Amino acid sequence: MKKKPVTETPFDVRLMNTLATGLLVLSLLMLLAYAVVWLARLPLFAIRGVVVSGDVSHYNAITLRANVIPRLQGTFFTVDLAQTRAVFESMPWVRRASVSRDFPNRLRVRLQEHQAVAYWGEEGDQRLVNSYGEVFEANLGELERENLPRLNGPKAQSGDVLRMFAVLNARFTPLDLSIEELRLSARGAWTAQLGSGTALELGSGQPDELIARVERFLGTVSQVTQRYRRTPEQLASVDLRHQDGYAIRLEGVGTVRPDELKKR
Repeated sequence: MKKKPVTETPFDVRLMNTLATGLLVLSLLMLLAYAVVWLARLPLFAIRGVVVSGDVSHYNAITLRANVIPRLQGTFFTVDLAQTRAVFESMPWVRRASVSRDFPNRLRVRLQEHQAVAYWGEEGDQRLVNSYGEVFEANLGELERENLPRLNGPKAQSGDVLRMFAVLNARFTPLDLSIEELRLSARGAWTAQLGSGTALELGSGQPDELIARVERFLGTVSQVTQRYRRTPEQLASVDLRHQDGYAIRLEGVGTVRPDELKKR
């Protein structure tokens, strides 16, 4: 018995079948995508709550929800987490926020707050410096402690100013003195004021140069002030910009002899 010859399906028919299958699959995928989008936008998945953890000394969950949820757009599935993080980080005391979804309709947020270590700018300025040397704005009435030092300088160098403050202030501690204000000018000159009211001209230069000047001064200041029956707290001003020494002005000690005053 003879076998019937196998007839090959014409190319145009195979092409049509392939296109038809492809269109069917594409249609099913589009229908599935539409269904997913439709489900994601259902009120069932509207964000109902925010669980907050981390640093929350300046906020509570109720305050955060009241300020943040109205600003969020989308449902649990469609909300933009990067945008949500930016909303949290726009709040005054928040430094960093990490946001994740908590099925089916909540968000989990972990906050890192600014830890204020100094005022920044001129007297009355609402800006502060955090422990990372970053400048931020906040309500000064919410500070946990008010006796903070004041730092000033170009904002881009706030970290340098904070580091210099920490290094220099540690040098004054053994003499029961502390730096109350430290300022860096646009030209790179440093000035400071002690808690005793003493004004210091530190000059410019690299950090090790400034530290050397301060240590040279602190190493001899007690002997110098005792010579005039004074203490380091009674220094009116100090100029450390001299290469081989320093100049001081003591409260109640003049540089004009009494006999010269009588001639005036």
